[in-house]
Amino acid sequence: MKKRGKNTLLSLLLAGLLLGGCSSQPGLPAEEDNADLVVVGFSQVGAESDWRNANTQSMLDALSAENGYRLILDDAQQKQEKQITAIRNFINQGVDYIVLAPTRETGWDTVLTEARKAGIPVIIVDRMIETGDPDLFTCWVGSDFRSEGDKAVQWLEDHQEGKELRIAHLQGSIGSSAQIGRTSGLDAGIGAHDNWKLVFRESGDFTQAKGQEMTEKLLSQEPSFNVLYSENDNMTYGAIEALESAGIEPGKDVTILSFDASSKALRLILDGKINYDVECNPLHGPRVRKIIEQLEKGETPLKYTYVEEVSFDSSNLLESVIEGRGY
Repeated sequence: MKKRGKNTLLSLLLAGLLLGGCSSQPGLPAEEDNADLVVVGFSQVGAESDWRNANTQSMLDALSAENGYRLILDDAQQKQEKQITAIRNFINQGVDYIVLAPTRETGWDTVLTEARKAGIPVIIVDRMIETGDPDLFTCWVGSDFRSEGDKAVQWLEDHQEGKELRIAHLQGSIGSSAQIGRTSGLDAGIGAHDNWKLVFRESGDFTQAKGQEMTEKLLSQEPSFNVLYSENDNMTYGAIEALESAGIEPGKDVTILSFDASSKALRLILDGKINYDVECNPLHGPRVRKIIEQLEKGETPLKYTYVEEVSFDSSNLLESVIEGRGY
């Protein structure tokens, strides 16, 4: 797809006018050099976690001016309505591609129909969308969140076999693919074990502050629990702080399962404070760049690409893994 000759001037004029939350890739060459750049509008969920920030930086690095791209970044601040507005602004600018990291799975058909009518390919990253017309987006790249949940449940089965488990559950943002997949994995595990009981479940919106707040609420209600299933590392950090403030040893008094496997969390495994962490790789930038390169050549990329991921506990985690992490 090479339509930059007719839309680049408009893109340049409007690039700074998307929304207050928008920013474009710094270090752009002089205006006369921009005509050959591939213009990409990226609607990001927000900056709620270390994972999200690493995901954003990966996109900025891969879709840089030096690599032949002009990336227009919009931070939706966790609001779907902001993402819909951003996509419409991208359409009005006549960008070459739209990349969407959706806040939730549903509610995208109308605006993506508008993008299709404008002839702009849409690449979905990270979370999945639910639509009756899969042709509304070109392709998707991200994680198998149900598989992530199943891995955590399998580890719990293998390491807590026969024990009476009372599980406290910190959910991510309700309606997001990560929340849906990781929650369904846990629910399947609880349903398959008579000796597993769910004693607490609330959303911490993937943030450290709410992870701490929900754990403090859990402790104030005084339900007996010996497992904490936290749907991302940042909520886990908040939970650990709340547990330690209450004189409870995370990783010992309470078995902690987390998701993302960021460097900080992996160090907490070595410290014995997190028992198991399922990787969710945020480095999608190079994958999106590869997809765009394929489309530019007239090739057809895979509709769905699942990222390969691993999981960690004290038995397989080495310092060298953390040092080479990248996030």
